[in-house]
Amino acid sequence: MSSVDEDTVAGQLGAVLPRDIGLALAVAKARDVAATLATDVEFSGRRVLVLGCDSILEVDAVALGKPADADVARRRWVQLSGRSGLLHTGHALIDVAPDGEITSERAAVASTLVRFGRPSSEEIEAYLGTGEPLQVAGSFTIDGLGAAFIDGIDGDHTNVIGVSLPLVRRMVTETGLQWTDLWTPDSRVMPSGDGPDANPTTADQYPR
Repeated sequence: MSSVDEDTVAGQLGAVLPRDIGLALAVAKARDVAATLATDVEFSGRRVLVLGCDSILEVDAVALGKPADADVARRRWVQLSGRSGLLHTGHALIDVAPDGEITSERAAVASTLVRFGRPSSEEIEAYLGTGEPLQVAGSFTIDGLGAAFIDGIDGDHTNVIGVSLPLVRRMVTETGLQWTDLWTPDSRVMPSGDGPDANPTTADQYPR
């Protein structure tokens, strides 16, 4: 996992589009992890793909990240009720050679339109009580308890979960690998990854 302070990175960007915040955070997280691999004995001598991701919900051209507390999350759900927002997920893929040298870096954003339902005030309070909306961008999930409050989406559902698999597949292919190379038994996902050069380890930064 990266040690990036999201608020610090976002604060240094100045006036940018919401999608650019997610992209900058994804790049910062991937670079932070990639920089540690040269001295990490667990990955010594292995080719590693480091994937950094971060999501931002855009509503009325305003970026909504993780809520500071339950009061913020409550206000957001009142604001979002019956409306739509764009969930942007920044993706950064860094290819690290067996000697620890960074050989390539790719970055892209995937966006999905999310249509919010109209949960009752009682449902909102119950949802806040679970703690789930406090941990994620936009104060909602589509693969957890909040899924019932989402009327629908237009676009890639895996992007709303936090990693756009179709986008990552294209990025992996650009490195000269095939997506199916990551399916082999020797190719694993961090935090406990191992595998020879021919089957790179994917160091995955958990998003949103």
